[in-house]
Amino acid sequence: MGNLSQSHRILFLNTFAFTICFACWTLNGVLVTYLVDKGIFNWTVVETGWLLGIPILSGSVFRLPVGILTDKYGGKIVFSVLLLLCSVPLFLLPLANSFWSFAVLSFLFGLVGTSFAVGIGYTSAWYPKNWQGRALGIFGMGNAGAAITTFIAPTLLNHLSEKDPVHGWKMLPVIYAAILVIIGILFIVFAKNKTNEGVSKSMKELMSPLKNIRVWRFGTYYFLVFGFFVAYSQWLLPNFMNVYHTSLVMGGMFATMFSLPSGVIRAFGGYLSDKFGARKVMYWVLGSSIVISFLLMFPKMEVFTTGPGVLASNNGTVSEVSIDAVKVNGKVHNINKREISNNNETAIFPEKTSWQEIVVKQNQQVNKKELLAKGVTQIKFSANIWVYLVLVILIGISWGIGKAAVYKHIPEYFPNEVGVVGGMVGLIGGLGGFFGPIIFGYLLNYTGLWTSSWIFIFIVSVLCLLWMHRTIINATRTKLPNFTRDIENNH
Repeated sequence: MGNLSQSHRILFLNTFAFTICFACWTLNGVLVTYLVDKGIFNWTVVETGWLLGIPILSGSVFRLPVGILTDKYGGKIVFSVLLLLCSVPLFLLPLANSFWSFAVLSFLFGLVGTSFAVGIGYTSAWYPKNWQGRALGIFGMGNAGAAITTFIAPTLLNHLSEKDPVHGWKMLPVIYAAILVIIGILFIVFAKNKTNEGVSKSMKELMSPLKNIRVWRFGTYYFLVFGFFVAYSQWLLPNFMNVYHTSLVMGGMFATMFSLPSGVIRAFGGYLSDKFGARKVMYWVLGSSIVISFLLMFPKMEVFTTGPGVLASNNGTVSEVSIDAVKVNGKVHNINKREISNNNETAIFPEKTSWQEIVVKQNQQVNKKELLAKGVTQIKFSANIWVYLVLVILIGISWGIGKAAVYKHIPEYFPNEVGVVGGMVGLIGGLGGFFGPIIFGYLLNYTGLWTSSWIFIFIVSVLCLLWMHRTIINATRTKLPNFTRDIENNH
């Protein structure tokens, strides 16, 4: 047990450091939104998308090499170096004065995102097989670090900007940098190094699992459940501020309600995957992702269309036009006038109102069946903010469970290459976090719909489910004679 308590200490250090790294990694979601909102920088929707994506890109692309370094040299060394190095661009961020300088520094501090690959390799080196699902699930809870930023940073920014509205924000990256330095020192003092046994292989052998299509399939699931989680934990803030006109702090609270449960539930996802098997869990995750993103696709909208009109029942002259009737040769045709509804924003379902607008004038000659008043129907859908929030939280939770399920697959299929395969899957997933805000930005520009991002997520979810289902059916078909033996050998 003494051995396990040592492992638990490392796991605690890892998870703590990863949580802080994750908070730094998603810093731009709040900071850039704030800078644009306050007019300190005039970046476009697309430029904002890029700035949200760039740290995610560097933190993802370098996961693979950092995962390999961790397997080779051990987590203590790699993690300490990473924490201290990444504090430097954060210390420099206040000097950024243009899109490009901000982008370059964001790329550099984004490397904190590789901490995931370090932690996965380093944690799995300390735990026996039957603990892997739980340990990696607990470590993965560090994703909730995204919630620290969305929760604390908006309030901090407002507080820092009270005295100095233009330069106050510059203290925020400095605070983050200082915290990274402190944790780096904690690591040097308290962590104990351990490399993954059976790893000192050549580069070619290390890369060999990447030829396996299965790695790419896991990567695609992770693109959805992790990539879009990262993308949305940043995209939600501008989304709420634009569509529902919330304040920065309120929008940050809502974004926290999305990223916190999703990060924390990851440990539960590890437990579910240990208990029911990762595949079954993935079916549920992908299924719920499809259903919820479908419900989230409908934007806040008002539609005007042609409704039932009023036609003349005989030929003649319009003898009288009042607000709610038209008389033709003494015959009265009633008109529904528009009711001004005190339509509040809290309606959950679309609401319909119909009325008619008179199109004829007094003394005008009309024929039988001629239109006297055209019908207008208005359908109003207020995309209730609370319903929207609940759905967003639910999809976040399902992705959180999915993140653990994907990582549960890895030690099972690739026991000796957890660092490399974990790094690769993390890389593909992180690319989702990078491309997410950029694609969302372009889609928003092109369609003018904030919900266009959910249409995109819906399509990706459907593709993942189809690929998974097809793979399983094919595997069953081709291997049925030896299927059971195969499963035994795979585990």
